[in-house]
Amino acid sequence: MAPPAKQGEFVGSLDCGTTSVRFIIFDKFANIVAQHQLEFPQYYPHPGWHDHDPEEILATVQACIETAVESLLKVGWARDSVKVIGITNQRESTFAWSRATGKPLCNAIVWDDSRNKNIVAQYERKLREEGLEVEPGVWKKGDDGIEALRALTGLPLSTYFSAMKLRWMINHIPDVYKAHEIDDLLFGTLESWLVYNLVGGVQQGLHVCEVSNASRTLLMNTCTLQWEPCLLQFFGLRDSVLPKLVSTSEVYGHIASGILAGVPIGGLVGDQQGAMVGNKCLRQGEAKCTYGTGAFLLFCTGEEQVKSSHGLLSTVAFQPGPKSKPVYALEGSIGSAGSAITWLKDSMNFISKPSEVNVLAAQEPTSGGVYFVTAFSGLLAPYWDSSAAGLMIGISQYTNRSHIARATLEANAFQTRAIIESMKLDSGKDLDHLKVDGGMTNGDLAMSILSDLGGFDVVRPEMRESTALGSALLAANAIGLFGWDLSKPETLADVNTRGVKTFSPQLDEMEREKKWGKWQRAVERCRGWDTAVAE
Repeated sequence: MAPPAKQGEFVGSLDCGTTSVRFIIFDKFANIVAQHQLEFPQYYPHPGWHDHDPEEILATVQACIETAVESLLKVGWARDSVKVIGITNQRESTFAWSRATGKPLCNAIVWDDSRNKNIVAQYERKLREEGLEVEPGVWKKGDDGIEALRALTGLPLSTYFSAMKLRWMINHIPDVYKAHEIDDLLFGTLESWLVYNLVGGVQQGLHVCEVSNASRTLLMNTCTLQWEPCLLQFFGLRDSVLPKLVSTSEVYGHIASGILAGVPIGGLVGDQQGAMVGNKCLRQGEAKCTYGTGAFLLFCTGEEQVKSSHGLLSTVAFQPGPKSKPVYALEGSIGSAGSAITWLKDSMNFISKPSEVNVLAAQEPTSGGVYFVTAFSGLLAPYWDSSAAGLMIGISQYTNRSHIARATLEANAFQTRAIIESMKLDSGKDLDHLKVDGGMTNGDLAMSILSDLGGFDVVRPEMRESTALGSALLAANAIGLFGWDLSKPETLADVNTRGVKTFSPQLDEMEREKKWGKWQRAVERCRGWDTAVAE
């Protein structure tokens, strides 16, 4: 006779990235007690297009949950040890489905898709020439219109954000256009689609969007945390397509079927904001950077919404409950972080696996005067120059592969510093340390270079599933599990403390500033290269 199952208290996190889904089950110290990960298909029907099948993502989510919980059961824990789950997700990816059937009307358009460039150009012209009616009879156009849009949303017009993708769907996909016309269209980001289906689909009709995700749509007023009527009018969207806005931490509903039937969903958060919470950057002045294919740095500004005048985005970090004030952040993105290492591996054949970049770079004490601006697809924050091109400068007969590998790691550090310098100017706050996660942080040399060239401590935990941990913290906060309270960071003092390593600057300040000056000169030389874009 099998022994009775052990009763525990755990929190689950559904981490839905761009290429895979993970379901991770944490204990109160953020130790992982069970997990499962599955990839799902990617579709690239045309250059610059990137699609996901919403139903394939849903099936992958359900399979991940089932397998992870079965693993928990196999080691003797009771099924109802999982008390609550959270969801974190790729943020700007855009979903459209039918109110009547609950079925997708088309594939989702992924956050990095750029098919809507002409739509963006159309609305840029409209903003300049016709303007935005910010109040009845009060129009802002030209530069004032651009500033009015940014003041409302914290964002510029860009292919990146969800409203532009939704507008493309309505303009180009007959089923979406028809659904919009007959009031059958439901729009949402990924967490909207998942919650809708996990709690019962069309029978329940729960259509919600969490505020950190909504802050990336170009449709939400980030001051009021409400959908902004003048923006709906500007983009020509019915308000009935929009989900109900909800906080980052509350019980939205309960899972309707499967191995976790009856378990509440208590936390929803965009992936980068999730990593910020998971790194416990909850107080003003704390910052984290996630280094993956690209890199995303978020700097907590507390309850103060700082409007950037130095090339950053202002975003909602999280709202710890429906009656709580939101916490805001400044965000800066690096287009090429891990992807530059992939380029060394796949295109240049310098290394056979990404981790070898640290070994190769360590063979030389410096980059030998080489500077590598990894602007493979232009430069993002704080430069915002899509016409910039990749540039390697300072090459001589002395230059070897190790110098170039080291220059690649230095490029990541310099771009991080560029964002932090902008954050200091916008917020008036200095950065004491930067918390890090993501695959690129596995290399000690990469982190030492980041600390040396940045001039700040780099803090790296042993368990670096920070994005998933963020949604777990938010979900537990919603039901009071483990005594975790995001409004009292001290209640998280024992969370994810094992194996924390701090890298402190070793480079002389004068040498650091000399290198920084040369990097800035290299950036200036790469800008405006693609004249077709620049014009």
